Amino acid sequence: MEAPWGTINAQSGWSVSAQQPEEAEAEAEDFSPLLSNELHRLGSPGVSFGFSVFNLMNAIMGSGILALSYVMATTGILGFGLLLLMVALLASYSVHLLLSMCIQTAVTSYEDLGLFAFGFTGKVVVAGTIIIQNIGAMSSYLFIIKVELPAAISEFLSGDHSGSWYLDGQILLVIICVGIVFPLALLPKIGFLGYTSSLSFFFMVFFALVIIIKKWSIPCPLTLNYTEQYFQNSNATDDCKPKLFHFSKESAYAIPTMAFSFLCHTSILPIYCELQSPSKQRMQNVTNTAIALSFVVYFISALFGYLTFYDKVASELLQGYSKYLPHDVVVMTVKLCILFAVLLTVPLIHFPARKALMMIFFSNFPFSWIHHSLVTLILNIIIVLLAIYVPDIRNVFGVVGASTSSCLIFIFPGLFYLKLSREDFLSWKKVGPCALLIFGILVGNFSLAFIIFNWVNK
Repeated sequence: MEAPWGTINAQSGWSVSAQQPEEAEAEAEDFSPLLSNELHRLGSPGVSFGFSVFNLMNAIMGSGILALSYVMATTGILGFGLLLLMVALLASYSVHLLLSMCIQTAVTSYEDLGLFAFGFTGKVVVAGTIIIQNIGAMSSYLFIIKVELPAAISEFLSGDHSGSWYLDGQILLVIICVGIVFPLALLPKIGFLGYTSSLSFFFMVFFALVIIIKKWSIPCPLTLNYTEQYFQNSNATDDCKPKLFHFSKESAYAIPTMAFSFLCHTSILPIYCELQSPSKQRMQNVTNTAIALSFVVYFISALFGYLTFYDKVASELLQGYSKYLPHDVVVMTVKLCILFAVLLTVPLIHFPARKALMMIFFSNFPFSWIHHSLVTLILNIIIVLLAIYVPDIRNVFGVVGASTSSCLIFIFPGLFYLKLSREDFLSWKKVGPCALLIFGILVGNFSLAFIIFNWVNK
């Protein structure tokens, strides 16, 4: 398909053609019917609105749900709600900008938008950002396995098994990555895991329900008597009073973690291309619905997690339940569900990361199992090392959220719109993208600097 404003040049990337703006606009308006015709030609009616919402929610919801209760503890209930709502609205707006650029340029991937805007350099920058983002996401999943799998195993055992290799999170992590993650990630096609990974959404909803129920099983204050295994309950303490607004140096992790949790922008354009009766407005409605539902699940799980542990909430929420409700059948079940979802998601995230790496280093070479296996192995080693040596999952959310997530949600959509849009630079339509770009730069740099400052001080 020829792009509205230019053609692809093998040497220099995109080159501007002599096509007039009116012709470009007319062709852009015809982009959605072209998608429908392509789906019809392939014998596919497209994906329904409901399933598109479901697919996008699967792309949105992930390990970030385990860290949001800690974020609420560092910002307060109202502070958290306002910040989460702001990030959700900005994520929806940035998707609007991406869809506008998709219509205008007739490209269907985030990397190609970078190519269209800034040539091959732009495509490499976007691909590199996606690689770092996916590495951060995979390492956060493996961190959860390292921490929670030994606890899950120990809850099924009786007696003292301390010091055993099967309760060492690092050993278990290496075994799982070598025996399960790496072989699955090596497959050239892994479509069957796409179906099983859809269970992760139901696991997240189940997780939120368990958090609500278990709020009433852990009294406050959280004073654990290890000799008699019961809680000393007292309401006469400030430890059990929720804070509406609370900001400290730990609040620097708030917006990056939220940005990490709402990142779905690399999936927007592929879902749009498969949408039944595709149009910009229909895809925007899919996005708004998915983000709104994800916001509800995120807020409810964060709220009841915070109201359970208050200021003692762990940076990875499941750690608190392992400590205060050992051998609880419901908690053990939800923990196994989360671990199962995490385990099957890691190989899937390998694919876009490996694709981006192959595009950067081996784009001019035919498919080779040597290249394929080497890149997969390197990615696997990197994420295992990060999961082993990163001491706290909030560091992953903070650094990745402040850098790559900010770029993919805030900076790139605003920058691409300013570069590619045909409106005058002083047009009111460019005020929003400009503000989004400035917001992303300021928040990303400020949060990253503050997080690094905290590391240095510690």
